[in-house]
This record gives sequence, C-alpha cells and structure tokens, in this order.
Amino acid sequence: MGDDLEEITKVKQFLDNQFKIKDLGNLRYFLGFEVARSKEGLVLSQRKYALDLIEEAGLLASQPVSTPMVPGTKFPALTDQPFSDISGYRRLIGRLLYLTNTMPDLSFAVSTLSQFLSTPMKEHHEAAMRILRYLKQQPGQGLFFSADSSHKLTGFCDSDWASCVDTRKSVIGYNLFYGSSLVSWKSKKQSTISRSSSEAEYRAMATTVCEIQWLLYLLEDLQQPIQKPVGIVL
Repeated sequence: MGDDLEEITKVKQFLDNQFKIKDLGNLRYFLGFEVARSKEGLVLSQRKYALDLIEEAGLLASQPVSTPMVPGTKFPALTDQPFSDISGYRRLIGRLLYLTNTMPDLSFAVSTLSQFLSTPMKEHHEAAMRILRYLKQQPGQGLFFSADSSHKLTGFCDSDWASCVDTRKSVIGYNLFYGSSLVSWKSKKQSTISRSSSEAEYRAMATTVCEIQWLLYLLEDLQQPIQKPVGIVL
C-alpha cells in the first residue's frame, strides 16, 4: 500500500517481471470477501458466502431471528443429548468463524460454540443453526470504512465475570475504532479464573491495551499520525 502511484507502478512491474502477474484493477471479490467503493468510503462484506452457508444448511425458507444467540444462554459442556455429526459441527463452526471477519456481532456466539468442538451436544448445534437464521435477516451486512475518518483510536472493552458454568472463567470482549471505523474486535474466554469482577475487568482492559499497542506500531509503520493518548471505555 502507498500514496505514490509511480512507486506502486514500479512495484507492479517488478512483480510482473518475476512472476507474470495480471493486474485486475480495484479489488471487488476475493476469497468470499466483497468490496464496494464510493466517495464516502469502502464497504467490506461476505454476502455470497453467507447465503451459500444458509442454503447448504437448508434454511433459506426459515424464519429469521433478531439475535445470534438467546440472551443469557449458558451452555454446559456435556448434556444427555450428544450431537452425532461431529465433523459437520466442526465444519459449520469453522465457516462461521471465517464470517466473523466482516460480522463482529457474531463473535460472541461463535466463540462460545467453538469451545465444544470435541464433544458437541444437540443444543450446541441448534444454537449454531440459530446463528444462520440470524444471518438470513441481513446476509449482506458488513463493515464500513469511512473515507474521511479521523486519526484517532478508541477502545471499548468489557467482561462477563465467571460466566462459564463449567470452569467459572470470565469472557472478555473489546472493540477498537479508528475514527468511526471498526478495525479490531474480539470475544474470548480468559485463560485464568478471575477472583472478582474487578479483576476480570482489569484483565479485559489489559488485553485491549495489548491490541491497541499493536495497532499503534502498525499505524506508525504506515506513517499515519495518531492522536494520543488513546481512550479506553470500560
């Protein structure tokens, strides 16, 4: 990437001399990602990928739902109803994980269900089907990157203390914005048990700070000025 068209052309010519590449112009579709450009900015989505996923599951005629997971749902690791198609469940969760690249709202639900890949239960599979029904509502939903975004990083983080019914570990989550554009997000169960809600919040903040520091190094390499200090909202 760069802002010097002459230098970019030289790099393309060098690559063509070495590997015989073909310049296809502005990116529009790549590995399931669809890119739409306008004067306002850039939209990144996976509409066709999501629709193919819904069709393969046989849910094109199903009733859509408004949330990817029923609020407050707690999944135990084991119940008395194991799911027989373990490989099918793993394949579905893997494809949903890829979809979180443009749909951050799926991150918590998919991260939760990915914890049961070794021994999935029927209720885990039913929850995965609910995510597909949620996708049916807006399969083309994606990320918008504004063309006039400000050079400011802002972080939001939170934790759900001791939410895992089996391990009592907490779940953390964060969103990082570059101006008005969402550029990084995560939902993950903590690796250790927090002994208080305050400790869980501090761990969530520490994880967010690590990601912010990595983004600052990246933006520095890209020679992008950043307003400091970076704000974090708990």
